[in-house]
Amino acid sequence: MLHRVIYASEAVGATGTSTLSIAQILGVSDRNNRRDRISGCLMFHEGHILQALEGGRADLDRLLRRILADPRHTALRILSDMPVPERCLPEPMRLCDDPATLLGQLGLPGLSSLTAREAEALLDLRKAA
Repeated sequence: MLHRVIYASEAVGATGTSTLSIAQILGVSDRNNRRDRISGCLMFHEGHILQALEGGRADLDRLLRRILADPRHTALRILSDMPVPERCLPEPMRLCDDPATLLGQLGLPGLSSLTAREAEALLDLRKAA
């Protein structure tokens, strides 16, 4: 069975602000997600991170344990964790191009206090882009 997990967290240091840090995160994530049959997308905005991941339950649980131990972010909140009938994220890892635009389309100020419904709406907008 396929599952989707969406989480939000606070970035630590230069995480998500420098091209080098983003490239490193995307490169390692792409390689690991291909290996583990996980797909996902990642968004950085004003010191916050939002990530959606899809895959098998055991694979997602292993990945979430690694993410929880990652010192590049803190205050991780699981916003949504549910079974899904099919993938909406076809790539192992993708960066959302313009989070400010997506947030603006929903009238949201940022990622710091997203609800599960708002996170799913952002995912829907990202799919349509």
